[in-house]
Amino acid sequence: MNWMKVSAWISGPGSKAIAAPILIIMMLAMMILPLPPFALDIFFSFNIALSIIILLTSLYTVKPLDFMVFPTVLLVSTMLRLSLNVASTRVVLTEGHTGPDAAGKVIEAFGHFLIGGNYTVGIVVFVILTIINFTVVTKGAGRIAEVGARFALDAMPGKQMAIDADLNAGLIAEQEARRRRTEVAQEAEFYGAMDGASKYVKGDAVAGIMVTLINIVGGLIVGMVQHDLDFSNASKIYTLLAIGDGLVAQIPSLIISTAAGIVVSRVASEEDIGNQFVSQLFAKPQVMYITAGIIGGLGIIPGMPHFAFLLLASAMAGAAYMMSHRKEAEVPTENKVEQASAAPEMEEATWQDILPVDTLGLEVGYRLIPLVDKTQGGELLRRIKGIRKKFAQEIGFLSPPVHIRDNLELKPSAYRISLKGVEIGTGEANMGQYLAIDPGMVSGTVPGVPTTDPAFGLPAVWIDASTRELAQSLGYTVVDAGTVVATHLNHLITSNAAELLGRHEVQQLLDHLGKDSPKLIEDLTPRLLSLSAIQKVLQNLLIEGVHIRDMRTIVETLAEFGAQTQDPTELTAQVRIALGRAIVQQIFPTGNELSVMTLDTKLERLLMQTLQGGGVDGATMEPGLADTIALQTESAAQHQQQLGLTPVLLVPGPLRLLLSRFLRRTLPQVKVLSHSELPENKTIRVTSLVGGQL
Repeated sequence: MNWMKVSAWISGPGSKAIAAPILIIMMLAMMILPLPPFALDIFFSFNIALSIIILLTSLYTVKPLDFMVFPTVLLVSTMLRLSLNVASTRVVLTEGHTGPDAAGKVIEAFGHFLIGGNYTVGIVVFVILTIINFTVVTKGAGRIAEVGARFALDAMPGKQMAIDADLNAGLIAEQEARRRRTEVAQEAEFYGAMDGASKYVKGDAVAGIMVTLINIVGGLIVGMVQHDLDFSNASKIYTLLAIGDGLVAQIPSLIISTAAGIVVSRVASEEDIGNQFVSQLFAKPQVMYITAGIIGGLGIIPGMPHFAFLLLASAMAGAAYMMSHRKEAEVPTENKVEQASAAPEMEEATWQDILPVDTLGLEVGYRLIPLVDKTQGGELLRRIKGIRKKFAQEIGFLSPPVHIRDNLELKPSAYRISLKGVEIGTGEANMGQYLAIDPGMVSGTVPGVPTTDPAFGLPAVWIDASTRELAQSLGYTVVDAGTVVATHLNHLITSNAAELLGRHEVQQLLDHLGKDSPKLIEDLTPRLLSLSAIQKVLQNLLIEGVHIRDMRTIVETLAEFGAQTQDPTELTAQVRIALGRAIVQQIFPTGNELSVMTLDTKLERLLMQTLQGGGVDGATMEPGLADTIALQTESAAQHQQQLGLTPVLLVPGPLRLLLSRFLRRTLPQVKVLSHSELPENKTIRVTSLVGGQL
């Protein structure tokens, strides 16, 4: 039973967790503790096997992130080789006088079989391997990793924007978007880590040369001084050991450097390196035929090795012939596959094909992408957060998030704002320029491109940064491109607050109030009023620009009158009366005197008769009377605005809703209040009379 537990632990995740610490401790121990020759043989063999495993793993990776641990593996393998160099150097210098096998059979084998006992050949081979590893493979892999890291970092904003666009379009789920964002970040980190890890391999190559020289020079000194060997025997033994030690370390280093070059130099594909190599390099029979002809022509030149060249040319021509016949055989099969794939009907539509419509959407042209790209500053993102926060604080509920995407169908500097998939506003914002808006009191003109402020329709001019101070001195309101889009978005969100208040938002408002006053919510809904009735009352308030921050007063009023009536219109009138102080404060922030317009007595009687004939919902005014009221109200409102006052029409309570609906379409700037909504401590001053000329 105990052996079964041990076996399960070894094969489980616990053993993997301590594998890396054990390996690091072993490497440090090899640098400090002396190792016997047999242990060196084991570790050198393991080093060679590890390098081959790394090379084969790199060949079978489909994309670099499949071997994401490679930078760490590169560091660990380099430290392993250096630890073995230290351990072998200790053995070479202390036991080298006993013979070529003093540091183990692996070093002796590399010394004898790879250099043939010729020390000059061994030194040359070792230097060549080191130069290839240091100046060609490692330097090239490091350069590719450096460039790859730069391109990966530069491409991150575009890739993240593409992911956000796919997410907003509903092409991918949130989990898939999160996975792709993580993959983009990991790719940049991988190339950055590879750029740094390649420096270890360069240092390893330099260390290999220095360790070999130290082994040769130190071995000669130790052998001749301490062990009384003559120069010939000492040079024979220690040079053989030093070169063998250097080669047994440099060959795995070259293999791992090659693996690093393969990993960072591959282009993303669904095939591994082996399949790509064969399928792309030897894929065209024409290339093989031409190459066979050139090699065959070289083979018939006098003095050339005819057999080798002609044999290779024949082999390449035969391979090209086989490939061309195989392709011809595959063509009918491919046609059959295409016909078979075209035969089945398209898949049936499912509910998954119905994509949700964004409540609020902002589409931008490609020149405005920096405004909404977090990696490039993205000041508009910060401003949109501020807009939503300000909206929640002033209006009284949290607006839905704004889904942003780029749209190549728009003009490069254009943007479009949509509500529930329907366009509610468009405009243009020129990056790098400023919009000089004429508030009506400018003292001159500025050079630029004339336009109109997209939010409020005021005349404006797009100007360069150099004329910004001039425009401000002339009385223009100067804003940048991000402010133009943010102001327009804020204006449209505020104007359409009623449509943004859905049942979900109403439920959130009630839940939020219910945390402090749970009994109040329990008495209101669903006992007295349904959620839809409460939503309608709140929307009626928002349509007329009344904030709903004071939800306690609203809910208390609904709970008080909900037992008497279920009509949202009548409930809205009662809520307005309860909110009268806040409504007046919103229109007249300062002072106790309210300068208002009012109706002539005769007009009041006519409108009351009209109201009695069909109620608020069914009342219709005669066209002539309606035109007269509209013209006189517009004239009175202009007079109010010239005096610097807010145009407010004060009417009897029964007429307020009728006139508010009528004037909202033609004169949205006019606020209609009833006498019952005014606080008792306010003084009324009538500045204009509407209907006096009837």
